[in-house]
Amino acid sequence: MPTAVQKITLSSARDIPFNKLVLSQANVRRVKAGVSIEELAESIARRGLIQSLHVRPVLDADGRETGMYDVPAGGRRYRALQLLVKQKRLAKSSSVPCVVSEANGDILDAEVSLAENIERAPLHPLDQFRAFQAMRERGITEEAIAAAFFVPVQVVKQRLRLAAVSPTLLDIYADDGITLEQLMAFTVSDDHARQDQVWESIRNSWSKEPYQIRRMLTESAIRASDKRAVFVGIDAYEAAGGCILRDLFQDDDGGWLQDPALLDRLVAEKLKTAAERIAGEGWKWIEVAASLPYGIAHGLRELSGTPVDLTADEQATIEALNAEYAKLEAEYEDADELPGEIDQRLGEIETALASFDDRPIHYEPTEIAIAGVFVSIDPDGALSVDRGYVRLEDEIPDEPKRSESSSGDPGAGDPAAPVVQRAVITIGGQPAEPEDDEEDGIKPLPDRLISELTAVRTLALRDKLANDPSVAFVAVLHKFCQDVFYGGSQYGFAMEVAVRGTIFHAQPEDLRDSVYAKAIETRHADWVKRLPQKVGELWDTLTALSGPEQAALFAHCASFGVNALYERADRYGTGRISAHGVEQRIAEADRLAQAVGLDMAEAGWRPTVANYLGRVTKPRILEAVREGAGERAAQLIDHLKKGDMAAEAERLLAESGWLPEPLRNADLDVENADTADGEGDESLPDFLAADDEDKAADEEDDQHLAAAE
Repeated sequence: MPTAVQKITLSSARDIPFNKLVLSQANVRRVKAGVSIEELAESIARRGLIQSLHVRPVLDADGRETGMYDVPAGGRRYRALQLLVKQKRLAKSSSVPCVVSEANGDILDAEVSLAENIERAPLHPLDQFRAFQAMRERGITEEAIAAAFFVPVQVVKQRLRLAAVSPTLLDIYADDGITLEQLMAFTVSDDHARQDQVWESIRNSWSKEPYQIRRMLTESAIRASDKRAVFVGIDAYEAAGGCILRDLFQDDDGGWLQDPALLDRLVAEKLKTAAERIAGEGWKWIEVAASLPYGIAHGLRELSGTPVDLTADEQATIEALNAEYAKLEAEYEDADELPGEIDQRLGEIETALASFDDRPIHYEPTEIAIAGVFVSIDPDGALSVDRGYVRLEDEIPDEPKRSESSSGDPGAGDPAAPVVQRAVITIGGQPAEPEDDEEDGIKPLPDRLISELTAVRTLALRDKLANDPSVAFVAVLHKFCQDVFYGGSQYGFAMEVAVRGTIFHAQPEDLRDSVYAKAIETRHADWVKRLPQKVGELWDTLTALSGPEQAALFAHCASFGVNALYERADRYGTGRISAHGVEQRIAEADRLAQAVGLDMAEAGWRPTVANYLGRVTKPRILEAVREGAGERAAQLIDHLKKGDMAAEAERLLAESGWLPEPLRNADLDVENADTADGEGDESLPDFLAADDEDKAADEEDDQHLAAAE
């Protein structure tokens, strides 16, 4: 006969006045955790008591009920009610919903308290995200939701953004297939299809880091901190219909602009507008580009112009600011530390005075008529305008000849006479680099990449040499001795002492903004201010300089003769410079770099996708990471596609100090090479060596691969 199942009896529920309740000492919760008592009290005041208290009658010594009740489970709710009573927002005798258990039951109060706390199932974060989303869809504002749950508005925005991720990914997250950190990374994009695509591409990979997801979702976007974005302005970009990706979970530096084509169009339009405004000044030509190449003004004569005098009002303002500055300094001369507002005011005065130093330059109309202007964007995103450059073909002859067919107009045929002209505005650009091949094996670096790297090294070497007069003197003396005693040719030397200057036909886009270029430009501008405008006065000025000043000027001038550039040469000596000449130039540059202590990593060069990693094959990327960050780091990225691999390599090598071979200083334990062009049969270094036939084959393979891709 089957055994009857014993039926259980649930505890009864009834309302009990709050002043009849006492918190049980058997309650197991001792450590504060979760929502605070104050927040819980506000929640009860807003929504009422959602969950009843569990109570047990208190018995006297004879075992009779006293009318009081212990609260073994629900202690935090009891304290919240107690706070509301203390704040006089709840009456002491208010009825409280309670579940009453037997006074003499077998279950201990501590067991009841423990069971209530450990048996509760925490809400899955996704349920919370969706609940917030449902409230928002019903018209409740983000601010109201934040107030209702006592969280900052930013938290509500974050949770709503998480709820807006692709439904496919949310389902995977609900099944614990994606971590919360990974889900947060997907919120940088609103494109569900792209989110799903990225997940599919990495789901079977053991490397699914959040930073990798963010980078893949923003790889075609442009940082809001990019100088082009700063130049145009985020408001203007959005007004033109552009969208911005934002990361609500970490600092995104302003986000990412999703429409590069729109941004480039806005940049071009704004630069053209600025150029047309400047053209009204009467310049002959205007060269416009977002980034102008380094050395673009090489061979051009720069007009000196005359700074515009201060107006009476400006002079009065300067005197007033100086007087206020002197008064504040005198007043706080003995103070150990300046008050915050005084220190701020002194800084404001210094900034205001500095603004008067950059005076507009006045040019004569006859000079403007033959000169031009460079218009670009500086590294901070501001408009950069460099006026007053004269091309050689526009120079006015010393004795202008009048054409026999000229009219009787006295000004006709006179190049110096002012003319009405429309500036020729040129908007330049650089061709895109072709895709590199993805063949296995490490092939020689492309010629253009080597030329760009050695252009960077040449600038860094010039800057170093200009700060080391003793080495500059030896370098120039070395070249003089080669010319006088050894009959060297004019090519194949790292020191071109005639200071013709070297034009970088191949250079990175940002070379003009590099620290080396800025240092050289600043130093050169300082000397321009000190030297006379007329060459006839130069000798007297030079002799008046002190010994250290002469040495510094000598080093600066000598540094412009540095040429550490790689050039593709005919190894048989039939071109401008032979392969032996290139080898000798690089060897001399290494010796010079060693003498001045040049280390390109210390000088600030870092491998990036733009300047190296995106320009070489995958085997070379892995070789770089292996050398700079170790074999383990290389294994982390060896499965990635080339674009992703290059981006990850940039991160891994950022502070490693790794340099590509053209930027390294070679060991100089070799004999001095013969200086005659075409002599000797030494081969070029590995990174320069490649037979013409092999190189042609490589280039043909590159074309096939690019077409296949």
